[in-house]
Parts: sequence; C-alpha cells; structure tokens
Amino acid sequence: MPCSICDALMKIQEKVKKLYFRTQKTNKLFVYLDHAATTSVDLRVQEVMLSFLDQTYGNPSSLYQKGMEAKHALDQAREQIAKILHAKEQEIIFTSGGTESDNLAILGFARANKEKGKHLITTKLEHHAVLEAMMQLEKNEGFEVTFLEPNKQGLITAKQVKEAVRSDTILVSVMYANNEVGTIFPIAEIGNLLQKYRQEHQQSFPVFHTDACQATGYLDLDCEKLHVDLLTINGSKMYGPKGVGVLFVKQGIKLQPLMFGGGQERSLRPGTENVSGIVGLAKALEIAQKERQTESTRQLVLRDFLIERILSTIPKTRLNGHTTERLPNNVNISFEGIEGEALLLYLDHEGIAVSTGSACTSQSLEPSHVLTALGLPHEQAHSSIRFTLGRSTTQKDLEFVLSVLPQVVKKLRSLSPLA
Repeated sequence: MPCSICDALMKIQEKVKKLYFRTQKTNKLFVYLDHAATTSVDLRVQEVMLSFLDQTYGNPSSLYQKGMEAKHALDQAREQIAKILHAKEQEIIFTSGGTESDNLAILGFARANKEKGKHLITTKLEHHAVLEAMMQLEKNEGFEVTFLEPNKQGLITAKQVKEAVRSDTILVSVMYANNEVGTIFPIAEIGNLLQKYRQEHQQSFPVFHTDACQATGYLDLDCEKLHVDLLTINGSKMYGPKGVGVLFVKQGIKLQPLMFGGGQERSLRPGTENVSGIVGLAKALEIAQKERQTESTRQLVLRDFLIERILSTIPKTRLNGHTTERLPNNVNISFEGIEGEALLLYLDHEGIAVSTGSACTSQSLEPSHVLTALGLPHEQAHSSIRFTLGRSTTQKDLEFVLSVLPQVVKKLRSLSPLA
C-alpha cells in the first residue's frame, strides 16, 4: 500500500479515536455481533461448572475422596465428548484452548514423525495458530509446507489437496470453517480422499487435521464421517468457558508433547486439569450439537436479511466469502472508501460490537491474510467488517444496526480521502 494512503489511514484512525474517547454516550440497546471472537457462557454451562469451583475442587490426580470426585467428573466429561465426536475416550485430550490444540496437532505430529517425511500441506486461510506453527517448522526445523490458494470465494477443493500430496507428505491441515469469512470447507470429502490414498499406497500417511473451532455450533463433528485423524475444538467459541479446549487424537497417531511435567492426558498435556472448565466445555458442546440445526436455520434467515439489506441500502459494498457455502452466522462486508477500524469504533460508540476483517491496530496496517488470499486489494481488505450472529441475536438487533450503519458509513466516507 502506498505510504500516502497509509498516512491518511493513520490520521483517520487517530481522529476517530480522539472523537471516540472524548465523547460519551449511553445506549439502552447493546448489540453484540462478534460471536466468532468469543461467546458468553451459557447459563446451563455455568450451572454445571459452579460446584467444581467451590465444592468438588480436588485435584483429579489425588487418591482421596475430593480428588476422586474430580476424576469421576473428568472421566464423565471425556466420555460425553467422545460420544459426540464418535470417538474413543482415550482419543480425547484436554488442552487450554484452540491455539494449544492446533499447536499440539501440528508441531507434535510433525516432530514425532519427521523420519517419515517432511512435507506438510495447509491453506492460506488458516488461523494463525496453524499458519505460524507451520511456518515455525518450515523456517527452523527443515520442513517444507505447501500453502494452498483459495478461489475468490475462499474455497479449497479436495482436488487441490490431492494434487498437492507427495510421497513425503505426512500431514494435511485444513480448517472446517473459516473464522473471518465463514467459508465451509469440504472436510469429509478431503478426509475420504486422503483415507483412500493411504489405502491405495498401503501406508499411514498423510494424516488429516482440521481446526473445527468455528464449526462446533453449526456443523456435524462426527470424526468418523469426517475421516479426520486430529480435530481441534475450543470452549470459548460455543458458549463454554475460555481457556479450555480439546484435541481429538485418533488411536495410533503419534505426537510429541510440547510441555513436560506430570503424566496427565496420556503425557501429551501435563498439568493439573481444569476440571470446572472441562465439565463446562462438555456441557457446552452437548448443547451446541443438540441445538445446531435449530439455531442454524434461525440464524441463516437473520444472516441473509442482514446481507441483503447492507448490500442494497449502502452503496459500494461487497460480501466477502462464499455466498452459500458459509456459516449461518457470518457476514463479512467491505465498505469501499473507509477504514474498518474507524467504522468499528463508531459502531461501538453506538452500542454495536463487531470486528474488523483486518488485523489492523494503531501500530500496524497489515491487512487480513484471509482477505488478501481471496484477491482483495489492500484498500478493500482494510475496509472490511465482520458481523457474526449468535443465539441472542434478534431481528430487532439487526434492525437497530441497519438504522445506524448507513449514516456512520456516510460520515466516515465524507472524512476519507479514499472515498
């Protein structure tokens, strides 16, 4: 991006921030549309967690009664999650969240199996927890990574994966659904293809990992149907607690631990387990999968309403990502001629919480790697906003957003040298 444009954007950001922090406004209505970033903890989840904070607080590795009570709760949660994932109990590893699960899957598998090959496959659209783990292996540990290019709607095909597989490929990692633009990838098709490849070549590689953090509330997580060997989920994306996640590790898959200490979680994730968090995650996953079809149908109607109204009432806007193969709650829009962070701050001032589709901060003007991978020029990538709906989102909420958004966009465009 030319320096003159960068300077102009920085000046706009500073002007907006000064206005934002100088002005105070109280709104009766607060609309939260950033559920892809995190969710509140469901009251049903809170209820099951409470007793493990002040009553059943024992260390599950201890042999006395309180410890055994905690161990029993841990075992029940593992059984509950395994049943949902159509997995064995010993295939469920508890972690601190999606980032750790992704790192354990990628770094742990690559380091444990490097003698079998040093070629890895992923996509340019992955979460940074996957991309940076891959880049670590490529830059510092002698691995070679193929980063698959998406089409303009953000799709990766099974054919692309098949064509990228080599005799030394040991791991493929493709996310289930993208966190920025909501595109859903054909995971079952890719997994089936890789399974057939292994059978035809009579070998155990490549194994298949998917980051399913964004998919938990909307898509089927049956690991057998998906043909995955490693799968990541995160409590904070599905109305569960923060700081807890799961890595499904298919029986027979060899991983090298990232940390060392006790023998918890098959020695793959040492440290005293977060029992209250794990119990909460299990309950949250149970609710998410039980209610996913109903919520998907409800949110799909709201999503399409929001998309149609924005595109039809605000000039120079475009939808980012696939028009149909996308999560029911995801709306990612570029607003030509304005800076996304400025729009975010103005909307926050009006009581509307959203996120930018860009990694912009006051210190950095790097655009979203996802949007640039889709072919968007830097200016459009910087002008994107992600609206992500949730269980609490109503038609009234979106009508409020639509009553505010056009005027905010108009005002920002009047201030922008790019409009």
